[in-house]
Amino acid sequence: MPNPMQKIATKLFITASILFGISGIGFWITIPRHNDPQDDLNYVFGVLAGVTVSVVLSSFAVSVAGKYLKDD
Repeated sequence: MPNPMQKIATKLFITASILFGISGIGFWITIPRHNDPQDDLNYVFGVLAGVTVSVVLSSFAVSVAGKYLKDD
């Protein structure tokens, strides 16, 4: 059973992970585009890849930290 300080630190880590995911998504969505029309598909796939990495990393961190909050 985790002590109260560990619970606070874990909740803080979960909050920071969620904020990291949100700011990562915001970063990838607001990347400026080039004016080259042939670059549209590369831009879309680049943004999708970046958003996916941000979501996967933050959700993995939240799932690992969530295991420490369980009351056994």
